[in-house]
Formats: sequence, C-alpha cells, structure tokens
Amino acid sequence: MAELPELIIDLALILIVAAAVTLIFKRLKQPLVLGYIVAGFLVSPHMPYTMSVMDRADIQTWADIGVIFLLFSLGLDFSFKKILKMGAAPVIAACTIIFCMMMAGISVGKLFGWSQMNCLFLGGMLAMSSTTIIYKAFDDMGLRQQRFAGLVMSVLILEDVLAIVMMVMLSAIASGNSPDGGQMLQSVLRIGFFLVLWFVVGIFLIPAFLRSTRKLMNDETLLVVALGLCCLMAVLSTRVGFSSAFGAFVMGSILAETVEADKIVRLVEPVKNLFGAVFFVSVGMLVEPRVLVEYALPIIAITLTILVGQAVFGSLGYLISGQPLKTAMKCGFSMAQIGEFAFIIASLGLSLGVIGDFLYPVVVAVSVITTFLTPYMIRFATPCYEMMERRLPRRWIVALNHITLSHPSTQTAHNKWRTLLLQMLRNTLIYSILSTAAIALMFTFFLPFVRRFFPTYELHWYANAICGVLTLLIIAPFLRAMVVKKNHSEEFKALWAESWVNHLPLIFTILVRIVIACAFIFYIVNYLSRFKNAVIASIALALIIVMVLSRSLKHSSIRMERLFIQNLRSRDIEAQVKGRKRPLYEGHLLDRDIHLADFDIPMGSRWSGRTLRELALGSKFGIHVSSILRAGHRLNIPDGDYILFPGDKIQVIGSDDQLAQFGQAVKREVYGEDLDFEKREMKLRQMVITGSSPFVGKTLESSGIRSRYSCMVVGLEEGKENLSAVKPNRKFQKGDILWIVGEQDALDALLNA
Repeated sequence: MAELPELIIDLALILIVAAAVTLIFKRLKQPLVLGYIVAGFLVSPHMPYTMSVMDRADIQTWADIGVIFLLFSLGLDFSFKKILKMGAAPVIAACTIIFCMMMAGISVGKLFGWSQMNCLFLGGMLAMSSTTIIYKAFDDMGLRQQRFAGLVMSVLILEDVLAIVMMVMLSAIASGNSPDGGQMLQSVLRIGFFLVLWFVVGIFLIPAFLRSTRKLMNDETLLVVALGLCCLMAVLSTRVGFSSAFGAFVMGSILAETVEADKIVRLVEPVKNLFGAVFFVSVGMLVEPRVLVEYALPIIAITLTILVGQAVFGSLGYLISGQPLKTAMKCGFSMAQIGEFAFIIASLGLSLGVIGDFLYPVVVAVSVITTFLTPYMIRFATPCYEMMERRLPRRWIVALNHITLSHPSTQTAHNKWRTLLLQMLRNTLIYSILSTAAIALMFTFFLPFVRRFFPTYELHWYANAICGVLTLLIIAPFLRAMVVKKNHSEEFKALWAESWVNHLPLIFTILVRIVIACAFIFYIVNYLSRFKNAVIASIALALIIVMVLSRSLKHSSIRMERLFIQNLRSRDIEAQVKGRKRPLYEGHLLDRDIHLADFDIPMGSRWSGRTLRELALGSKFGIHVSSILRAGHRLNIPDGDYILFPGDKIQVIGSDDQLAQFGQAVKREVYGEDLDFEKREMKLRQMVITGSSPFVGKTLESSGIRSRYSCMVVGLEEGKENLSAVKPNRKFQKGDILWIVGEQDALDALLNA
C-alpha cells in the first residue's frame, strides 16, 4: 500500500486538533479564532509533548489560500452603495481611529528601538479592531440591538476596507524601502485607479455573464465560477503589483452587487471556513514560548496601548463624528482589541521579509489578551463615563458633547453647485480611467501585434493608423459621455436659469471637460504620428465635435450607462419585484418502507389555494392524503374541501412508485423563476393627452390602458396638492395629465400609441 503524502497527514492532524480545541472553546463561549490559534500552537514544533506538523511550507500555502478566501468573503459582505449611504460620520470616526492608533503603534515600536518597517507594520496591526470578536461579544452580552452597536459595526466595515488599502500601501512601501510621502501618494492613486477600473468593468461584464448563464447554473457550477473569478482577480492583482488578497476582495465586492450574491455567500461559506481555519492554525504555529517570555515587556506595553488608545482615540473619533460623549465612550471601549487583520498584515510582513520573526508571536499574544478583555472593556465604558460626569465640570461635558465635524449646514448639503460639480468630477474620473485603460491595453498588446504584419519601419505607419483608429473608436463613447453628460441635468438647467452670472462658470465646466477629452486624442495621435502639435490639436478638437454630434455614439453611451445602472441595481430590483426572499421547500421522502412520506408544499406551488377535490391527487397518483400539518396544528383525514397553502406539510400514503411520482409532481408544479426580473420593475410616468391621442373621448375602461397595455392610471393631475382619482366613466379630454404605473416596455408602448 502506498504511503500517504505528508500534506494529507499534516492536514488530518491540523483538522482533528482544531476540531477538538474549537469544541472546547465553543463550550467555554470563547471566539473560535482563539481556538484555532491554540490548536496551531499544539501542533507546532514548539510544543514538544504533542505530534507536530512535518511540512510547514505546504501548510503555509494553504494558509495563503485561506487569506484569499477570507478576503473574498469579506468583499461579498461589502457593498459600495451601503458605504455611500453611511454618510460622513463613520468615515470621520474610522479615519481618526486608524490614524491615531497607527501613530501610537509606531511610537511604541520606536520606544523599544525596533526597525522602521517593524514599527510601520506594528502600527498597521494595532489600527484594526476585530469585527468577528466584537460581533461575538455584542451577541453574547445581548447588545446587538442597541444603537451604539450599530455605530461600531459601521466603523468596523470601513476599517476592513481601509485595511485592504493599508495592505497594498505597506506592500508598496516595503518593496520600495523608502516610505516617503510621494511613494505613499503614488500607491493611493494606483489603488484608486485600478479599484475604479476593475469595479466599473466588472459591473459591466460579470452580472451580464451570470444573467446569460442563469439557466445553466446550479450550486456546483456557481461555486466553481465564483471561486474561479476570485482566483483570476487574485492573479491579475499580483500582475499589476498588488497583493492577491486585494484582488480577491475586489472580486467579492463586484459579485456582492449581483443577484447571485446571497447564493454565492452560502456556497462559499464552507470553503472559507475550511481554509480560514488552516490560516489561523498556521498563525498559532508561529507562537514560540521563548519569544513570549523574552518580549513580555513589549507585549504588556502593546496591550496597554490598545486598551488605553482605543478607549481614548476611539471615543475621540466617535465624538468628532457627531456622537454624544456617553455613546462615543461605549463605542470606543468596544473596539479595544486586534484580530484577523493583524494576523494578515503580520503574514504579509513575513512573506515580504521586512519584519522580524518576533513580531508575529508578540501580536498573537496581544490579540489573545485583548480578546479576553473585550467584554470587560465594554462593561467598563458606562462606569467610566459616570465617573467623568461626576468629576469633570458641567461645561466640559457639554463642550465634549458638541464636538463634531459631521454636521453640514442645510445650505451646503443642498447646494446645487456642489452636487453638479461632484457629479461631473465623478463622471470625468471614471471615463478618464476607462479611456486610460483602453489606450494602455491597445498600445501594449494590439500595436505590437499589428506591427508584425508590417515588418519594415516604413510600413509601421499603417499599423499605427489601424491601432489609432480602433483606439479612438473604443474610447469615443467614453469621451462623448465625459463631455456631454450632466449638461442637461436638473442642477445644470436650474443654475443656468437661476442667474446669468452662472452662465460663464457652467460653460467653463464644459470647456474643461472638452480639454481633457482632447488631451486623450492628442496623446494617441502624438504617440502614433509625426504631425505638428497644432495639427494634432485641431484633429483632436474636430474629433470631439464629431463625437458630440454623433447620434450613434449618443445611443451607445446611453445604452452603456443604462446597462451599468441596471447591473448595479440588480439586487435591489430583485428585492423590489420578488419581495422578501423566501426559501423553496421541496418534498422529503420519509419511512418509505411503510409507504408513508412527508411532503412540503413549496412557496411557489401551483397547487396553493386549491382544494384537494380540485387537485384530484388520488386519481392522478393513486395516493391518499392522511394528514395536513399547518402552523403546529394537525388536520387528520382531510376531506375534499380542505385547501392547500404554501408551507403546508402533508403526510401521504402510497406505494414507492406512487410516492416517487407524487414527489416529482410537487417539485415540478411550481412557478418558474423569472429570469428576466430586471424587466419587471414598475415605474411611474406622466402622460399628457394630446389632441391626436387615441384616448381622447374614451373612458378609463374603454381605453384599454389596463387590459391592452398592462398599465394602471394612478391619478389625474388638476393643479391640486394631491392627484385626483379617475372615475371609470369619465372621458379623457385633450390636456389631461395622467400619471401611469407600469413596466418599462408597457409604458413605452402606451406613450407611443
């Protein structure tokens, strides 16, 4: 018999020990992360009394995969739309806490004479609180429903996102060995560029791909596709100089905006749990008792820095974000620990070879201590506030309650200029990034490819011309949208009509965008030709004019934007069309040897609302319905007048073949999933009855608006505060203003009638 590979033996040891230890920690109501760390210590070479892992290199590879899937799952729980809806308060709190705690960590490292990279990575580790540990503590203490717990979770979501950015920056700094401001700014700009590029392109392509293959996707294929996309983005991220974890997070955040997100989360959860367990076990394997004893003083100092720093700086962050002192202290004290991201950042530092081996076990020890102290810190917040309230002067308490940076004035919040400029800036930035990416791809890959067909230098002109024309065609919709979009928005028209003083600044915004668009064309022509600058500038301006006047480009850019918005809103549309998501219950055969089986009536069953007599189950399948279980009640020997409802459990008697056929019918007789649910979204439109309208002189009933066009009249606008109801016998007249509700296609047909 062949020997088992060492990897299988090591994996068996890790999982068995992890299972036993985590069961104990579950019984003790402690976080499972700590159980994995303890299990890692038990199977490490530093524990001489137990079996040890033989090949740590393979385990480290599995741990790296665990980090990728952990970050992928984090991205699946993340939504850019949710972050935008949070407002400025959580952003202010998160940025304040991260900056202050990072400075505190760097200062502690400097105090002990550690190297610059050790101090920098230590600061990054201390800046991130543990979402898992805090969530578990709130759950165990019954605090999840309190308002301050929601505030803490909002900031933790932002911290997780900023931790991804921090990891990319630390990687860039570590590779350059020169952490100056210019390099950090360059790293931030690169992150922003690729983040926007990947997200925009991903929202265009991935939801469309999943929608087109929806009929082919079952759980198995969807899992393979999701993990394949995750690994693909991880590889792509490393190719452009970022970490694989960053790419996994980006792909998770893209898939989070698709309809399949909930199903992907459910399918990926076991995979994430398996590889995540291996990662945290590998963390525990790096803990050396000798290092813990040797660095006992730094461990105590770092622990105190976290406890005191989060209590002070955390409370300060929430204070200046607009929270009262008591709430701010409860939030700040809750965040006094480090967890998963500290380990991931430490692993990054070790893999890059820029931090000392001692730092990893030190951080693990600090994490264990602060995790155990988290519930006590949460409880200590209220007594600490009461003590401050008794000791400090009243005016100080009042002043602290009014420290805030997040209350904009009403005038500023509703400023039309601010809204318009932000929209223009956002559109210009996105379309500039897309144009830059398209030009870079064409010049890097397509231009050398075309030049192979024109080998001599004299013939390169033809290759350049082909590449230039194709590049211009690709970016033309982007440039046109950059120049034209928002020129007819409500804010633009309102500002134009408001005062002639606004005309010149508004025209200036258009000219600036024209110059930016011309700059892209100038670069392409200048790169591929030998024309003079004046000629190139003239060509660029002429092409921009052609693009703006082109109706085909106009329709292309509109379709492109609508597709993006539709893909971005797919999950929202699904929730709106289908309501709260409910699981479908399928029949389960039980006790088949005695010909008795239980079946659940699915929520979408075609049998719902029909009597047993109407269904004629006995004559169709030869079975007998012996009982109906509904909401905890048993209806025995139901007659033909009993009605079936979704969620009913029915007990059926019959032969094996009869029960099998009945079970298949229960599964089959359901309303199929609407694969084109995006088209089912209901919209409200205004319709004016003109003199040539076919509805003039017709009543609501005879108009066919409901029966023929599948639309509904919700009211008649008559200059009143509220819409007037339309009586069935009232005839429509010229000039009537109707408000209609219906699907987009139905509304288009009605309005074009």
